[in-house]
Amino acid sequence: MSLRFLTAGESHGPAITAILEGMPAGLSLDTEEIQKDLDKRRGGSGRGGRGLIETDTVEILSGVLSNLTIGSPITLQIKNLDFANWQNKKLAEIKNPRPGHADYVGFLKYGFSDIRNVLERASARETAARVAVGAVCRKLLAVFGMAIASHTIAIGKEKLFRRNYTFAEVAKVSKTDPDTRCIDAPTSAKMKAAILVALKTKNTLGGVVEILAVNIPPGLGSYVHYDRKLDGLFAQSLMSIPSVKAVEIGTGISLAHEPGSLVHDELFLHENKISRRTNNAGGLEGGVTNGEQLILRVFHKPISTLGNPLRTVNVETKKASPALIERSDICVVPRAGIISESMTAFVLASAFLEKFGADSLIDIKESYAQYLGRIKK
Repeated sequence: MSLRFLTAGESHGPAITAILEGMPAGLSLDTEEIQKDLDKRRGGSGRGGRGLIETDTVEILSGVLSNLTIGSPITLQIKNLDFANWQNKKLAEIKNPRPGHADYVGFLKYGFSDIRNVLERASARETAARVAVGAVCRKLLAVFGMAIASHTIAIGKEKLFRRNYTFAEVAKVSKTDPDTRCIDAPTSAKMKAAILVALKTKNTLGGVVEILAVNIPPGLGSYVHYDRKLDGLFAQSLMSIPSVKAVEIGTGISLAHEPGSLVHDELFLHENKISRRTNNAGGLEGGVTNGEQLILRVFHKPISTLGNPLRTVNVETKKASPALIERSDICVVPRAGIISESMTAFVLASAFLEKFGADSLIDIKESYAQYLGRIKK
């Protein structure tokens, strides 16, 4: 891939940092644009106490001069304000792994004596860095008219049954309903009620987020190489988000139960342009974008830190014990959309730069214009 990024930092360390390599020179960029996405990550119903402490203020430490990218790696840093509350504390070692968390497998993998060494990095706090990276990628895509939005379609058993909302409607949801980011008000009210019940019963809830991307040109990705197929890259990137257990492209899950005659999107000529009557494929065919709206759905399990903990085994005493209770969210779904948008933006931006060049924004614009001219003939 033309772009790559690394994140570093622990949940209660001094800062979370990301280094993004491969962004072309000449892209206008400032912290305000990145901050807007980070602020979305902090909001929503079901948030834990950490959200009251952190402001997630981003700093650009390299790769940008006079609000323009210069082609070198971009370093983004978000300080952990909670670090001040932890740095002088003597922390008790953690021995009771949480079922469903990385606690126990990390303990085994690295030979730790303290599970805290696992949870500090496995924490979803790391996703703040991903959102910052995604905001930069989103800015590049916007130069070429591409846009990404998301909305909540399920929290627990409460589901949004209508699926034909427009991109414009979805793009507004973070303002019209910042609590659940669900478009339908009655469904949103049920979702908030479900989160409240989970809070009172010391439980957690998962759910589903839908991501839409528009004005994506056909031809990004590859049907030639397995590791460049965009459906595979989207799945990997989205599945890497903490608590994600499944990803759907288009109407992929239901398509498995239908005959081919009802599945594939027929082509027809409309105003001298070849178009599709439907979009069951979700904008991807053969691992390549086809010019239709990109549709991705991301399924989140309930997070594994419960106020009424499940049973586990103490790794030191080998005795049955209640699992670790840490300060955590009740439901991550309202904030998960912006994280999925960010990973989607990264994959799209990388594929776009792979096809049209990666050094200078001026050259990329020329290459893109030439390509659009060719495929319109």
